[in-house]
Amino acid sequence: MAGPIGTHAPRFLLLRGGAIGDFIVTLPVLQALRAQWPLARIDIWGYPHIAELAVAGGLAEKVQSLDRADMARFFAPRAEFTEEQVAAIRSYDLIFHYLHDPAGHVHDNLLQAGARQVIQGSPMISRGHAVPFLLEPLQALAIYEAELVPELVLSGEARADARRRLQELGVVSRPIVVHPGSGSPAKTWPLPGFMEIIQRLCACGHDVIAVLGEADQQARGELAGKLPDLPCLEGLNLIELAAVLTESSRFLGNDSGITHLAAAVGLPVVALFGSSKAETWAPRGRGEICVLIAPEGELERLEIETVWQELGNRGWRL
Repeated sequence: MAGPIGTHAPRFLLLRGGAIGDFIVTLPVLQALRAQWPLARIDIWGYPHIAELAVAGGLAEKVQSLDRADMARFFAPRAEFTEEQVAAIRSYDLIFHYLHDPAGHVHDNLLQAGARQVIQGSPMISRGHAVPFLLEPLQALAIYEAELVPELVLSGEARADARRRLQELGVVSRPIVVHPGSGSPAKTWPLPGFMEIIQRLCACGHDVIAVLGEADQQARGELAGKLPDLPCLEGLNLIELAAVLTESSRFLGNDSGITHLAAAVGLPVVALFGSSKAETWAPRGRGEICVLIAPEGELERLEIETVWQELGNRGWRL
């Protein structure tokens, strides 16, 4: 058995903040730990609306929020801890620390609170792709799994709920999912391009659905006005959305956390990138992944015909 863990079922704690994509590229860390220690208890301090994905996928047991009041003291110099906090920290065999901690306060405070061992990885990707970079700290445990990709496998119940949700929209076959939004306008291909691609896919006989997030209000209005018959899903939590993606056939989207999620559940993905560093942030997964980079990193210069041709090259039956 690798590392300093004894013969008991170990207890691990992962500290990870960041957005959806940041967490998903960290899933291989959990996968590697679960593969090495199948009976381990793995807890996460993170953002529950994101990190609960790991619980749903069987990669962790519990998530506690980084936003809770008592977490603040871990970021303060020379913090003092309650007996309860000390007991909690000491209950873990290993703590994996991926928080932004330039002054080292979190690391030092974990040790001061009684952590047996802290393995630290930077959330700031300084070289190569994010996935192998985040896996590197596990080499301290003699775990060398640089080729892992994010994999999220959901329960049959979650998938059954997703199939019912799709049926309520009138979708009876595995649809193509299009997500026209992202976390930033600079990462978003102009909406008319998505609408043209959707219309062409429908004309080819495909079932197509759009998924929309809180930041996609403008897209919501334009889609409703120009494609009133297009089934749209919005207001889903990430586990519900992951289940819908699992029950779908293909995915088209921007550089976004949802695109990383689609890749993690195994979908073939076509991702449209502008100025983002694809060598660092391209989605990875079990399915075929195509990253289409806009000319000079300017998404408004990415032609509809270029995207359409690439879909055909990827076997989208056009």
